[in-house]
Amino acid sequence: MVGMTKKNTFFWLGVFLLPNLLGFLIFIGVPIVSSLVISFTDWDLLGSMEFTGIDNYIRLANDPEFWISFRNTFFFIFGYLPLVMIFGLGCALLLNKKIRFRAFFRATYFLPVITSWVAVSLVWKWLYNPKFGLINYMLSVIGIDGPQWLNDPDTAMIGIIITSAWKDIGFVMVLFLGGLQNISPSYYEAAAMDGASKFREFWSITLPLLAPTTFFVTIISLINSFQVFDQVMIMTGGGPGGSTVVMVQNIYNHAFRYYEMGYASAMSWVLFIVIFIFTYIQMKVQDKGAN
Repeated sequence: MVGMTKKNTFFWLGVFLLPNLLGFLIFIGVPIVSSLVISFTDWDLLGSMEFTGIDNYIRLANDPEFWISFRNTFFFIFGYLPLVMIFGLGCALLLNKKIRFRAFFRATYFLPVITSWVAVSLVWKWLYNPKFGLINYMLSVIGIDGPQWLNDPDTAMIGIIITSAWKDIGFVMVLFLGGLQNISPSYYEAAAMDGASKFREFWSITLPLLAPTTFFVTIISLINSFQVFDQVMIMTGGGPGGSTVVMVQNIYNHAFRYYEMGYASAMSWVLFIVIFIFTYIQMKVQDKGAN
């Protein structure tokens, strides 16, 4: 700042940053540290905390219910991530072209993103109704006997994956659109002059230059999919037979239904570590690919 000493500059910078820093400490920093402390205790929210050491983590390692939710979460990720990436990129490629009503289609595809998960889940729950739902009705028109969807352990998670991908495709599409619009048209002009096909242009120009965007989209989508909760809670409640219980719902149940805050906090930290490991691996792979 002009006319101010270095000491005064740091003072005023601190003054302006203080509200944001206090907000971070109160609403993020303190809860994070508190949850770590609570994970080593037995606490029911009302009584006093009892320090139990690593008992919660030992219990976690031997808890079949936790491993079922762990497996279901990964099943969701492996179904959701390819769908949202492929269809999001496909929509971005189509809507990056000069077509009529392009702005309308972009807004339409993005509309589910800003729609409440409660509303989306309730609508899709009706669509999946095996007797009166629109999906099974449309299948019956072409002679297919539709499945039980959310009432069948074999198809319930598939239904949640389809719903989640449908809602998030618009978000991924917008991110890919931003990446596509940053690619210089000169690359495609040069490729066209060399007689490259459209597929060759996509494979040799679009995909490599979209790598940073793809990496970002993958990280964001992976973190979001590890935290899947709303749609599961509303559409199936973890059923039928625990086939759709995911990690965050398991944390919620132990914290606010069974009042086992210490055990729930331990689960939260395990989930954090899993997300951190996958993010770290992806960053290392990205760095290696860039070099």
